[in-house]
Amino acid sequence: MKIDMLALFTAFLCLCLCVTAGCTGTVEDRTAAVPEATPTPVSINDTPVQYAEVNGVSLAYREFGEGDPLLLVPGFGGVMDGWNETFIGILAGHYHVYTYDHRAMGYSGDNDDPYTIPQLADDAAALMGALGYESMHVYGVSMGSSVSQQLVIDHPEKVRKLVLSSPTYSVGLNETTVLYGLIVESAEDPSTPAGERKEAEANLVWEGTYDGLSGITNDVMLLVGTDDVLTPDAVAVQMAGEIEGSWLVRFKGVPHAGSHYAPVEYGEIVLTFLGMDESPL
Repeated sequence: MKIDMLALFTAFLCLCLCVTAGCTGTVEDRTAAVPEATPTPVSINDTPVQYAEVNGVSLAYREFGEGDPLLLVPGFGGVMDGWNETFIGILAGHYHVYTYDHRAMGYSGDNDDPYTIPQLADDAAALMGALGYESMHVYGVSMGSSVSQQLVIDHPEKVRKLVLSSPTYSVGLNETTVLYGLIVESAEDPSTPAGERKEAEANLVWEGTYDGLSGITNDVMLLVGTDDVLTPDAVAVQMAGEIEGSWLVRFKGVPHAGSHYAPVEYGEIVLTFLGMDESPL
């Protein structure tokens, strides 16, 4: 009976997503088996840090699980030590999950190259090659979603399916004034760690991706919480309207970077999206 209820929930979810994102076709065509969301036990601290030489810097990474590759792109000020272990465990039960630190952050090195969002996107693309893959699924959160947008626009062949969590296409929007203020504060505060200050400055000069969103043909899902004050859900709604066929999932009462607060729910919807056949005919 439990399996029947899960299947019913999935069919209902798919119907809601299709209506939201403008999908066509029948629910039966697009319904996938519900993946088992029991977390694989993982320990971030006990998982060794490895290194890959990418674009003149040494990028640190960890890997979990087996299966198709899934790259997790961290947000502003974030490092791979900070991911939620339950969330990673759910994904690692079905995918070969890679976390990493941006250049100048965490365990990764740095050089004198200009520090920009497009450079971080180039790093992600080159990291895939260094790890032996032509492409990966990608999950980007907050600033990581900005990097991931730039990645899919500049290197579409590198991205299989894309999940944008707590996204914005620019930090300079009327809706993102709180986020903008925090980033300006980080950029101007002399006590801000050097890597985080570089990330802040990169965000402030980033031209954004709005003009490129409508050209994205990869499968995309946007995730956002209705209590996100940094990248409000209105921005995700606007982005979903520009990306044809995209999924939009809003979690009621969840704040920014929701995988930290609702790791099971976020993990389950990511598994459903990644396992869905978007073109069954």
